[in-house]
Amino acid sequence: MVLAESFYNRKDVVKIARELLGKLLVTEFGARTSGIIVETEAYAGTTDKASHAYKGRRTGRTEVMYSQGGTAYVYLCYGIHHLFNVVTNIKDIPHAVLIRAIEPVDGIETMLERRHKTKLLPSLTAGPGALSQALGITTSHTGISLLTGNIKIEKGITVKKEQIVEATRVGVAYAMDDALRPYRFYIKGNRFVSKGKGL
Repeated sequence: MVLAESFYNRKDVVKIARELLGKLLVTEFGARTSGIIVETEAYAGTTDKASHAYKGRRTGRTEVMYSQGGTAYVYLCYGIHHLFNVVTNIKDIPHAVLIRAIEPVDGIETMLERRHKTKLLPSLTAGPGALSQALGITTSHTGISLLTGNIKIEKGITVKKEQIVEATRVGVAYAMDDALRPYRFYIKGNRFVSKGKGL
């Protein structure tokens, strides 16, 4: 079952980031590929120094963050990695959740081909760039609806509160005090969680 728009339209991006753990991220680009979301990061819009929309910044790249919740925001990092984010909240409030890692479920052979790998190891989808490549997600998909498009998020599995680890985000030291916000969440002990370390 695809998550309803009401899941994304809520005000608390941190709560949504936690609740995305265990959900199934699915792409259908010729073949169905999917994985359980095991690591996320919340970005709280205009008040969050780590957010691309801090202080209301609006550019050609970030304009999609101001869309209705339930929209894909995909951007290029270091000119190489396509990073997939879920836009949340209502239109004109640019909250987003970065999906950092998934545990593969469907279409593993297709994922291996896309990643030029032969074995199912954590490196297949541990890390935001890796999971996007495995699922076939690129910046061409930014702005599509997660409700009706060929990228969607389904119900998945239940993750208990005691299974969730709260930590700081990765690679946002430039955000100074906001870099210390405990806005990264991952499933304790899951081998597909990325190796990135927060502050």
